[in-house]
Amino acid sequence: MKLHILALISTTTLLWLTLISATESTHPPFSCDSSLPLTKSLKFCQTALPISVRVKDLVSRLTLDEKISQLVNSAPAVPRLGIPAYEWWSESLHGVGSAGRGIFFNGSIGGATSFPQVILTAASFDENLWYRIGQVIGREARAVYNAGQAVGMTFWAPNINIFRDPRWGRGQETPGEDPSMTGKYAIRYVRGVQGDSFNGGQLKRGHLQASACCKHFTAYDLDQWKNLDRFSFNAIVTPQDMADTFQPPFQDCIQKAQASGIMCSYNSVNGIPSCANYNLLTKTARQQWGFHGYITSDCDAVQVMHDNHKYGKQPEDAVAFALKAGMDVDCGDYLRKYTKSAIMQKKVSEVHIDRALHNLFSIRMRLGLFNGNPQKQLFGNISPSLVCAQQHQELALEAARSGIVLLKNSGKLLPLSKAKTNSLAVIGPNANSAYVLRGNYDGPPCKFIEILKAFQGYVKTVQYHQGCNAVNCTSAAIDQAVNTAKNADYVVLVMGLDQGQEREQFDRDDLVLPGQQENLITSVAKAAKKPVILVLLSGGPVDVSFAKYNPKIGSILWAGYPGEAGGIALAEIIFGEHNPGGKLPVTWYPQAFTKIPMTDMRMRPDPKTGYPGRTYRFYKGPKVYEFGYGLSYTTYSYEFSSANPNIVQLNQLLTAKTVQGSDSIRYMSVNEMGSDNCEKAKFSAHVSVENSGETDGKHPVLLFVKQGKAQIGSPAKQLVGFQTVSLKAGQNSQLVFEISPCEHLSSANEDGLMMIEEGSRYLLVGDAEHPINIMI
Repeated sequence: MKLHILALISTTTLLWLTLISATESTHPPFSCDSSLPLTKSLKFCQTALPISVRVKDLVSRLTLDEKISQLVNSAPAVPRLGIPAYEWWSESLHGVGSAGRGIFFNGSIGGATSFPQVILTAASFDENLWYRIGQVIGREARAVYNAGQAVGMTFWAPNINIFRDPRWGRGQETPGEDPSMTGKYAIRYVRGVQGDSFNGGQLKRGHLQASACCKHFTAYDLDQWKNLDRFSFNAIVTPQDMADTFQPPFQDCIQKAQASGIMCSYNSVNGIPSCANYNLLTKTARQQWGFHGYITSDCDAVQVMHDNHKYGKQPEDAVAFALKAGMDVDCGDYLRKYTKSAIMQKKVSEVHIDRALHNLFSIRMRLGLFNGNPQKQLFGNISPSLVCAQQHQELALEAARSGIVLLKNSGKLLPLSKAKTNSLAVIGPNANSAYVLRGNYDGPPCKFIEILKAFQGYVKTVQYHQGCNAVNCTSAAIDQAVNTAKNADYVVLVMGLDQGQEREQFDRDDLVLPGQQENLITSVAKAAKKPVILVLLSGGPVDVSFAKYNPKIGSILWAGYPGEAGGIALAEIIFGEHNPGGKLPVTWYPQAFTKIPMTDMRMRPDPKTGYPGRTYRFYKGPKVYEFGYGLSYTTYSYEFSSANPNIVQLNQLLTAKTVQGSDSIRYMSVNEMGSDNCEKAKFSAHVSVENSGETDGKHPVLLFVKQGKAQIGSPAKQLVGFQTVSLKAGQNSQLVFEISPCEHLSSANEDGLMMIEEGSRYLLVGDAEHPINIMI
């Protein structure tokens, strides 16, 4: 979001007095106080009535000016109706955050559990873990509110944009590059935050523990690259890529997660700003997918529509476009300034405002903020003492352990023996910084420990040298670092990136390590007694080919931005108290990939021009590390015990069509099959997984499908599903994957229609494969 602009937004004195009062009080702000005589006469306070009836009554009581005042993120109070101020903008990307305006850490609660940045959590491929993290975030959010330190319970997370380009500064906020996996992350996170059940049960009477908001809708994955920024970028996206890459996570978020909010993005898509796109917000999200929540703009996106995209001659035009498209609340002040004049100029009607208010007040009522004192309601028993509870901090540690990826381990260098390691040299600009572990959109953590300090608990003698002047490493003290390394039994280099290299409004130009980091690493490795251990902190991929093939660099660990417990998790892994099992949720590309413009949105390769495509599903080019790659201290073997049936006969369900080309291709439309036939076509794959090594481990099992003869435009391979198992050495487990041809064996055609092609497929797990044949 556009943080620096929001700082300039003016609000009424009444609003700020209300906010200040809320932070000083031990009681959260709410409407319909039963102790006030006014409450009994207000229909919208009658909790036995349906929310739709109550909202209609509330909106009917507002004047036009009062209505307009509620269309911005910092909504002022309406004292005559007993309605307090409300702040729509709060953050909870990987813990209750402080980036928004709705949460205050200046009272009895000074911080919240800080989980790993999302990209590392995603590397666990553990849906249950994602759900439990969402649960903790939702509970801590409600606890902060119950403590009187919040004036909003709507949180603008998760970020479920596809990590399309490795240079994207905000890729760290996402679950990675696979749309199916990203959708599953959205489902688990949203249900956890909102208080829903893991198995898909509905919220009790629609009540929300906290409100989650999926962002940024849609095809948003460029911030600031060369001379182009997100505020003026027009993403040219084919119907094919829109259908099977950019939109599926949002469809899952709306239909399966039942998210109560979505955010439209800054960029235009095919010439129309997202927040002005009626087909996107109303026809697709609301009518086609059945969305019933609220839609917010990204911060100042309505103003950006006018100032940057030049979409509409007057500010009133931008306001009218947004409201008529289906947007409900403006993070900013454009709607506050120009909605009334837009009505007077007959560019928009009060009907559109009433619709927006219906959506907004419905969410506030679902949160229980119009039911009297929330502390006496459904979630009122969530105690402020729950924030930073021991079990929450243990979950943060589990998440960091589960996500860290072992990329190289030559000669079984790791784990180190605690008993046999007398001295350790720790070198690098990221080794002694707790802040770098947090990533962006963070809040103050419950506690933190630097990686360096975590190592000090394992080895008697730990020598430290920063190595570089900063993470950008514009200068390096190589001689001093080399001297530090020479005298130690083992060397750990803690390098990589930080928020100075990748963040919101800042994309990378390069994929290599910044400044003189590579020179420092190589020099230290050459001088060390034994092969060194390289730890990389980063959100996006890094081309570390030099380290991958250097025999003096024995082990490489990618630790993302691992959160408050990341230092402890790394020390536990390096000294063998935990067996790493994380797998990369993004492809790691070589530096040569930067020749491709970030602005090229095409996912599929173009053989005629040499364009290699993007992500593991379509990219045809060299890789540093594959999507799904990750080593362990043990070994695993796989076998398909069955996949029934080997022949999937879709021709028994619906008459097939034929496409004439150089070869006749028979295919079936997923839409024409219908949900009943899609359900009948499902089958199961049974996979045997054995820990064939000597170390216990937690292990994500990834099931892919590839076509026997891939057609142009079809994915090279595609993730079907994933499950996490914990196996002791020598132990075996039987896993069952449900496969839906409509979902897992289809891809989009050029018109954006999902099709299942006839022909052979192969199910893949590790080095095991199983053939299936689609008959149409």
